[in-house]
Amino acid sequence: MYPRTPMLPNAAIVLFTVVAMEAVAWLVHKYLMHGPGWGWHASHHAPRQGWFEKNDLYALVSASVSILLIWLGLNGHPPLLWIGIGMTVYGVLYFIAHDGLVHQRWPLRITPRSGYLKRLYQAHRLHHAVHGRDGAVSFGFLWAPSPQKLREELQRLRAQRDAEGDAAAARRAGPR
Repeated sequence: MYPRTPMLPNAAIVLFTVVAMEAVAWLVHKYLMHGPGWGWHASHHAPRQGWFEKNDLYALVSASVSILLIWLGLNGHPPLLWIGIGMTVYGVLYFIAHDGLVHQRWPLRITPRSGYLKRLYQAHRLHHAVHGRDGAVSFGFLWAPSPQKLREELQRLRAQRDAEGDAAAARRAGPR
């Protein structure tokens, strides 16, 4: 039996955790998945071979942390139960929005035509417009900047990359 505590603070912990998980996911996606963890995440930016991809290991790690927190919460540390539940809620929302809606990894195929879901869909598609780990935009999963701002950022990043490439080529060519 889990510890009895007032529901309002517990619901607040769950809601806060769901919101905080978007920030954590953004940081992990940008600095781990597109950094030292690219070995797992690269499979997500390549055509999928089969039902699973190496990137799915990140979901297993997150689920393991969530399960551990729920277990600890049920065994004497009540706030951890609600944090684990919040992480689980975030994981379900992620699965529906990212795996289901954007990448259509489940049978129901929906392409949003307007509103928040279209914005989310477009933002993640713009994230995948870059083939590789560098120069990507939009690292969130449930919050998305406007597609226009993301397109402008992509153009800026491409121009910066091209200028850096030109400068490197000029250095290699030496003085004239």
